[in-house]
Amino acid sequence: MQSSSAVSLYLDPQIRDWVLFPITLVMVLCFLDALSYNIFLLQSSPKKLPRAAVREQRALVRSQVLRATSANSPIPFIYYKSISQNLTKAFTEGAYLKDGPPKKDAPATPPNPLTDPAAMDGMMAGMKTQMVMMVPQMVIMGWINFFFQGFVLIKLPFPLTLGFKSMLQRGIETPDMDVRWVSSLSWYFLNFFGLNGLYRIILGGDNSADSSRDMTASPFAVTQQQPGGPQDYNKLFKAECDNLEFSEGLHNWIGNDVEMRILRKYGRVPKS
Repeated sequence: MQSSSAVSLYLDPQIRDWVLFPITLVMVLCFLDALSYNIFLLQSSPKKLPRAAVREQRALVRSQVLRATSANSPIPFIYYKSISQNLTKAFTEGAYLKDGPPKKDAPATPPNPLTDPAAMDGMMAGMKTQMVMMVPQMVIMGWINFFFQGFVLIKLPFPLTLGFKSMLQRGIETPDMDVRWVSSLSWYFLNFFGLNGLYRIILGGDNSADSSRDMTASPFAVTQQQPGGPQDYNKLFKAECDNLEFSEGLHNWIGNDVEMRILRKYGRVPKS
């Protein structure tokens, strides 16, 4: 008696032409259409930051640039130290904070992202991005379940273990079927996650068509990881004061002994 596992199945070529290829093509086109609409949503005019917020950010950048040039500073040490001490004094007093110097009796609480308009805009942008990418996929899944439920579409050309049966044959309750056969619903999920490599090749590595990222990410987690999120500049300024004090000991003016170096370069003074 021939075992059931050796029974061969033959698929009608029309299943390949009218089910397999259309499902793949529809998924690719829906992803690209949703991506173009997503780009249209994200092309909103950027909001201007208040002058106090820009001043707060630029003060921190100014201090970082000053520290970065301490090893080969274009200004003498006396001027470098004067600028460094003025910045340290302003950071200590909170002169550059957009909300003004912190009150001594006020409790030290971290900034709440829900009260920051920029953070709220980032959350809404993340939610709109995910909705634009996920709604078409839900429609496609319903379309496949309604019209092609129970269809067997393709047989994979490589052997697999029985552990893949539940993943490759969703919607088909046939325990004796070879595990390499793929159902219509499983083909949808294989395309849903497998086409991300194709999108990265066509659209680049950082694109909104990455469905696996949209499935696992939360709109709130996206905004919390953005560099433009709320930051406690009071703590950043206090840490910058220590960095400025440390960089003063590393200061080296590039103009030290410049006269002798020029004379040695052109042979006017014998090299020691």
